[in-house]
Amino acid sequence: MRAAGRAAWARLWDRVAASDPGLLRLTAGLRTVASIALALAVLSLLDASVPHLVAGAMAAMVSTFAIREKQRAQQAVTLALGLPVALASVSLSALLNSRVVAGDVFFVLLIFGAVYSRRFGERGTALGLIGFQIYFLSLFVGATVSALPRLYGVIGVAFVCSALVRFALVPETPTGTLDRLRRAFRARFAQLVTAQLALLDAGPDDMEKALTDVREGTARLHETALLIQGRLEDGTSDETVARLVQRRIADAEVAAERLGLLLLTARSAERGHTLTLHLPGAPVPSADRLPVRDESADTLRRDLEALHLLVLRPVGTDSGTGLAHVRNRLLGYREEENLPPAPDTVQDVFRGIGEAARAVLGLRIAVDGPQDESEDTPATTRSREELDAEDVAIAGSEEAEDAERTGLRRPTTRAAVQVAVGSSLAIIGGEFLSSQRWYWAVLTCWIVFLNTSSTGEILVKGYRRLLGTVLGVVAGIGLAGLVGHHTWTAFALVLLFIFAMFYTAPLSYTLMSFFVTAMLGLLYTLLHTYSASVLVLRIEETALGAACGVVAAALVLPVHTDRRTNELLGTVLARLTDVTEAAVDQLSGGAAAELLDKARDLDQALADLSASTQPLTHPITPLRARRDTARYVVALLETCAYHARYLAATAELLPTHPSIAADPRLREAGRRIVHNIGVIGAHVADEDGDGAGEIETGPSIASLLRPGTPGTPRYGRVTDRVLRHLQRLDEAVVGLARPLDVPIAAPAG
Repeated sequence: MRAAGRAAWARLWDRVAASDPGLLRLTAGLRTVASIALALAVLSLLDASVPHLVAGAMAAMVSTFAIREKQRAQQAVTLALGLPVALASVSLSALLNSRVVAGDVFFVLLIFGAVYSRRFGERGTALGLIGFQIYFLSLFVGATVSALPRLYGVIGVAFVCSALVRFALVPETPTGTLDRLRRAFRARFAQLVTAQLALLDAGPDDMEKALTDVREGTARLHETALLIQGRLEDGTSDETVARLVQRRIADAEVAAERLGLLLLTARSAERGHTLTLHLPGAPVPSADRLPVRDESADTLRRDLEALHLLVLRPVGTDSGTGLAHVRNRLLGYREEENLPPAPDTVQDVFRGIGEAARAVLGLRIAVDGPQDESEDTPATTRSREELDAEDVAIAGSEEAEDAERTGLRRPTTRAAVQVAVGSSLAIIGGEFLSSQRWYWAVLTCWIVFLNTSSTGEILVKGYRRLLGTVLGVVAGIGLAGLVGHHTWTAFALVLLFIFAMFYTAPLSYTLMSFFVTAMLGLLYTLLHTYSASVLVLRIEETALGAACGVVAAALVLPVHTDRRTNELLGTVLARLTDVTEAAVDQLSGGAAAELLDKARDLDQALADLSASTQPLTHPITPLRARRDTARYVVALLETCAYHARYLAATAELLPTHPSIAADPRLREAGRRIVHNIGVIGAHVADEDGDGAGEIETGPSIASLLRPGTPGTPRYGRVTDRVLRHLQRLDEAVVGLARPLDVPIAAPAG
């Protein structure tokens, strides 16, 4: 019973780790709640009044969530600098409390400075956020000059409690975060294999759901890989180790994604297309019976289950010889003579399982170090030798910095001007609605500008905040009636809502706004200022603040959604060119390049583009044709990125992999692809679309280099796959030209 309970708990924990990569949301919520709870406990022992308890709770929350730096020493410095900033902010608020015009002018200047400070990195962002939020706190509790000494003490206690929780009670180190992210990567890898197993067994009626699960699992694995890449430099001992782990993560991601595509092809009545895996809503290929004998199908199912086990459980001294035997069998599929009898499409799946097992082995060695080799077979030994040779070839590099924009073209300066104008409008309009609660409009205007870059993004964020606020008001009215004047019950619910706010923030801005508003209803109850009219006023102020933010974004130095997405699309195309050109050059016999860094830049640029298209793809958008085009373009770019990642990963294997050899003729095929990407990029950059050139078409890349042609050597299955990926990349780039209205040259002859 005890063993079964531990196993059930381990499975549950794996699910939590997979849904919250690195437990980042859980840790953020726990740290914030613990800081607030500790501050409330200390202040209650000091016999603080309820308004001071509320002020302490809010100060503890701000001093905790504002600091985002990864290194503990940097966090400590920022927290120490944040205390005098907070004290200065609350002092100026109290001094200007009775001077309406001067107070409003200073508030606008403070808002401008808080946004402009983002240009100085994470520390500038944190200090600006602390200054603004503490000023808002003083307005919320009605700070006066006579109350300043007590407020100084309350804020000091809050900052000390925040430090104790951050560095002692709920510590977070870059190494620990990276370790949790790696465990989350394994859990998501295993979940993807489970979804692929369901795809293998799905009947015609279940095919669409199974494909959706594979698609979502692939996207989640990619999300976790990006998170890991962002933490590598701070969470590893040196740059070489960081690059090694980055390489193994990239290998595992490519292997997992490829395995899903191979399974889809084997299960489809017609040949599966890469786009099917990347585009939600794409036509699902009609399912067919797996074209192999029953025993081969059973072997395939068994090996997928074995791969799932291998992902979650390392082969070590406590695993016995059984798992080592399973690993050896799966790695054996990398050798042609070990493949079971089956049609080509199904044998490709077995090869994909072998490559996935190799990726798992490489990730284990990179993370856990050398392992017991006593049970190795010759196939496993060869895989280890390949991995060792790759490790030796890994070296550090420095990335070039992009030219920084200046003046009003700098995003932080533009945003600071916009939010200052929007806040001024919100102050004026808010005063007409309420001379005492006007700051809610300013807060909303401030928030809709956070992490947004275009008018469309601000509009969507404002809509979501308003929807969450309306729902939160309904909940707040009900909770205020239930809680009454039970102070500590209300504070307990406040802590619960704060945790929920931080835990759901990355998932749903609407949910976060709901919990914020419900929490405020409880705080108003504690301050004895609650009424239904106050919460209704919050809806009005929120709507006003969102409207002021949209007006400012649309009229003051506007960045229209189309312009923003075009800029990011150009960046993605430039990064795609870098990866493709360098990978093909290396596969053609050229000099080695830093392909992993280029592939990471491509992934990040694509993630930025995907986020910026949310206003275009939002369900409420009336422009359905543009929504479908945006989704299709992003899906095609994800397809291009997948094939480019594979080419980059294969190119880096070139010096050590016995099945790959350089072929100079690949350079001509790559030239056509790079040319076409450049034409699309020039067309996107040119508003008129004139003079950008035409897309070149030609014979199939695979047919140009197919084995059997005189003078064409056969280098093995891996090289054949390189040709197929080049062909798919060529097709995807040509396909990208059509929705973007790029002219395509007629085929010669």
